[in-house]
Amino acid sequence: MVHAFPLVSLLFQLAIYGGTANAWFRVACTGPLVQERVDPIISPGSYPSNHVHTIHGGSNFAPNSTFDTLRASKCTSCLVPQDMSNYWFPKLYFQDPQTKLFEPVPNGGLLVYYQNRGDGDKRNGGPGLKAFPPGFKMISGNPRSRSKKFAVGEGSQGELRERAVHWACLRYPSSAGYESDGFPTTDCESGLNARVHMPACWDGKNVDSPDHMAHVAYLSGLDNGKCPSTHPVPLMKLFYEITWNVHDFASRWNPAVNKWPFVYATGDPTGYSWHADFQNGWDTNALQNAIDQCDNPNDETGSGKTEACRFLTVLPVAQADQCRTPAIVKETIDGKLAKLPGCNPIQSGPGDATMYSDSNCPK
Repeated sequence: MVHAFPLVSLLFQLAIYGGTANAWFRVACTGPLVQERVDPIISPGSYPSNHVHTIHGGSNFAPNSTFDTLRASKCTSCLVPQDMSNYWFPKLYFQDPQTKLFEPVPNGGLLVYYQNRGDGDKRNGGPGLKAFPPGFKMISGNPRSRSKKFAVGEGSQGELRERAVHWACLRYPSSAGYESDGFPTTDCESGLNARVHMPACWDGKNVDSPDHMAHVAYLSGLDNGKCPSTHPVPLMKLFYEITWNVHDFASRWNPAVNKWPFVYATGDPTGYSWHADFQNGWDTNALQNAIDQCDNPNDETGSGKTEACRFLTVLPVAQADQCRTPAIVKETIDGKLAKLPGCNPIQSGPGDATMYSDSNCPK
């Protein structure tokens, strides 16, 4: 029987009481707001987009969503109501080695760390981090990628973008876990913990760019360091964690015989296409006040306890988990599927994959 991780016991205790990543505060998200082929950053104003996303956050998510429409959301599937942003990432599927059919893999929700990183942070002697401006959007990772292209530590923005996507194969308590960039090769008894670092430097002018990346940049050390001179405005650094319950399928494949049988909705069996999107829907004043006044090392705000910040509210899990919006793309994305939704044939690389639309799908 396939089941999701218990939300309270797995994700939200981590979010509310602390976690392994050093964070300023955390925004935990419950079950998905919606799952569908819609992407207001890559495919604004149109649908379906290329692949299925799992979307969290403000209820006004739509192909043409804007900062103003997100701020008018009636609810959010995340626990901090001052944040009506949307966060999304590709859905994960299990491909049965015997039947070749695809089945969705559940996860325990999304955890977003809002981190005080970089030389721009006041704790590090900088001028202070800035709240995301209205209309701000960004992506991290590359849905076309199927292999590593850069030597680790080379330090270019391309290498940092590649290093920004990562995973950990959690195997406790029976075995030691391990982590890397592409997919693992074994079962992950406690879950596949997929991670994404987002850019934390802004050019100070553009809230988006044609490739949705040029207006932002990564810190020089990815998780810390300097902003490049071309992107001098330091922002909060977002770090996403999603734990996929791959162990539910352990009895249906053999690591000694079968290749890793999980694929992203992009048609990726390698894991290198892992990526994430962010569209800002924050109450700007609340976020800036939290940045400026809720990082006191002498109280609980300095240790990342979200509800200790007087500018932020933490909703009950059950309340946030009721926030849903109906899918507008009418197609089957769950159950047992003969193919991935959209036109996403399996592409193993090592070269970049071709991204197809429904209209130019090869026969």
